[in-house]
Amino acid sequence: MKFSTLPPKGTFDVTPEEMELRSWMQDTIKNTYKEHGFTQIETPSIENLELLTNSEGGENLQMLFKILKRGEKFSPQEITESTTENDLCDLGLRFDLTLPLSRFYANNRNDLMNPFKAFQMGYVWRAEKPQKGRFRQFTQCDIDILGDDSIYAEIDLILTVTKALKRLGFDDCTVKVNDRRLLREMVERSGLPAEGFDTLCITLDKADKIGDDGVLRELLEKGFEEESARKLLALLKTIEEEGLTAFESEEATDLQRLIDNVKDYYPIEFEPTLVRGMGYYTGPIFEIESGDFKSSIAGGGRYDDLLSKFQKESMPGVGVSIGFERIFAILQSKDFVIPEKPKKRALIYTTEEDLQKTVAFAEALRDRGQIVSMIRSFNKVGKKAKQVENAGYDDVVVIREDTVLDDLL
Repeated sequence: MKFSTLPPKGTFDVTPEEMELRSWMQDTIKNTYKEHGFTQIETPSIENLELLTNSEGGENLQMLFKILKRGEKFSPQEITESTTENDLCDLGLRFDLTLPLSRFYANNRNDLMNPFKAFQMGYVWRAEKPQKGRFRQFTQCDIDILGDDSIYAEIDLILTVTKALKRLGFDDCTVKVNDRRLLREMVERSGLPAEGFDTLCITLDKADKIGDDGVLRELLEKGFEEESARKLLALLKTIEEEGLTAFESEEATDLQRLIDNVKDYYPIEFEPTLVRGMGYYTGPIFEIESGDFKSSIAGGGRYDDLLSKFQKESMPGVGVSIGFERIFAILQSKDFVIPEKPKKRALIYTTEEDLQKTVAFAEALRDRGQIVSMIRSFNKVGKKAKQVENAGYDDVVVIREDTVLDDLL
């Protein structure tokens, strides 16, 4: 029986050349986060299913990868017509890094600083319909601040992540900001029912793709009154013209303070239809768009109630995640070359007698910061050298008895 060599749909293999770029990207992001005082943590890829399903993760809850109970916990004979999927499972793969961070903080808070500035990098999983640019397994790079309820936490995050993106080669980014509380105010002014806020937000989040007519049509299909829906669209037009001056609230003042503190460094603007998909957002939300990708490459927001799932007292939190796979795809499409890349050399030795001096030469080159690989080839040396060149080495040295190595340092 022959098995397919392709990876499962929605996942991908990473070649050595691709891994080199991905590692450089991660190192660049990581070093920028560290410069701004964020400390790295790591959480498990799996979480308890009960936690995941009660996380207000929005549409992501429909895309959970669930793990079947094992051993004595799994009893097929107890399955009945009323048995649900969740009855058969007890764990799931994480769909983002924010929920695991909240659990991590509640578990370790006595040993952590307050405020706690953390960053994580790792794979997350969502049962997406595989398509170009959308995967079932993908990398997220998150930074979060827990314990700071002021707008200065958002300012810190945005200045950090935009600097990381700039170092990755994205000089044309625009930050777009909104506040979930201002969205609720818009809904209230329009006369739409507050209990329909979450489903209304799902529609508003598509406004830039489906337009006003599409938003109106979808709201009517969801059962909202036409008069109120039209009133909301008219209000959005007014707010787009007047900006944050259309509001008289502390939330609007804070959002303006955020804009004022970022605008001297990066383009930033108020976007009243910005929603973000997660249901746990409670305050300011933001996305960073790239002119190259014509879409968001980073986003996040404030989630002040999320930690109340783990502890009695509430704990303010805010975070942002970089769309790692999107950025990787953009850099690949531009044939991006890693700057200040160490020289990569291959040393081919042709006899056992040449091994000792090859090792000594390789160590001398490594001491100079070069990447060196030693390769044995006792025959067909030319073919091996060509193969090594095609693998991306900058220099291929064939070492023989008469080779003068000092001339090659």
